[in-house]
Amino acid sequence: MSGLMPARLWCGALVAVSLAISFAVRAQTPSTADPHAGHKMMPMPSAPVSADAVAKSGQRASQNDQPMDMGSMQGGSPPPDARDPHAYSDGYDFGPYPLSMMDSHSLASLLVDQLETVRGEHNNSTAYDLQAWYGRTYDRAVFKGEGDVDGGKLAEARSELLWSHAVAAYWDAQLGLRYDHGEGPNRSWLAFGVQGLAPYWFDVELTGYLGEEGRAALRLDSEYEILFTQRLILTPRVETNVYSKGDTRRGLGSGLSDITAGVRLRYEIRRQFAPYIGVEWAGKFGETQDLAKAAGENVYDSRVVAGLRFWF
Repeated sequence: MSGLMPARLWCGALVAVSLAISFAVRAQTPSTADPHAGHKMMPMPSAPVSADAVAKSGQRASQNDQPMDMGSMQGGSPPPDARDPHAYSDGYDFGPYPLSMMDSHSLASLLVDQLETVRGEHNNSTAYDLQAWYGRTYDRAVFKGEGDVDGGKLAEARSELLWSHAVAAYWDAQLGLRYDHGEGPNRSWLAFGVQGLAPYWFDVELTGYLGEEGRAALRLDSEYEILFTQRLILTPRVETNVYSKGDTRRGLGSGLSDITAGVRLRYEIRRQFAPYIGVEWAGKFGETQDLAKAAGENVYDSRVVAGLRFWF
């Protein structure tokens, strides 16, 4: 029993000190009814943040947000000899946020999501998929391009020039033009849709199109990133197209036209530069499948891909 007495004394002393500190802190609290009394709260953003800004450029402060009173949060005004926070800005006062974090300057970015060699069961080709934007947090000009080069010729390509506007947290509404070129006659479309980050971190692009001669189309593109490590990332992706009317000169039928699904495993040597390998499956359906069979083309294809993903 005598050996346990020192331990009990130490436990009692620790409990007593903890109670004393707790009573001292409560005595200095202005109001027990408001847990935030005496503190200035950081304001919530007054407008949604662009999904593209979060995913590719980092969240930025809204232009309508009021600066946070850092002096009050630290317990009062800074001392007279405090270091000048703008001493190294050549006289420019950017406020509490860096100038690049505010919605007062236009920025730009280019993401080449896929630049790859494709080896299929029946032929080889080169494919690209890229997206570039220029603008601010809420309004941006966006260019999207996707296509295949087969035998040194552009076999199929889609280019879109869009105006993108943030309408909710992680979501942009987009409006603009689409232009199809490559084999067959060129086609122009009016494009409208949404792009963003769905629940559970799915990247989603859903776009509708209105074309010539009463044509309409719908395109869905979705992918998901699975991080094995901070550098090794597996990305499953699915893309599908639906058309309201057939376009035999471009080998397209009405209804569900095609589905492409694949996975790519990339290793980010740097965040901006990552080689990858992967596999992909593509299939044509409905009237589009019938047109492909009539032209002697393959309706299903399995592919091995290898390429680079980079952005700046």
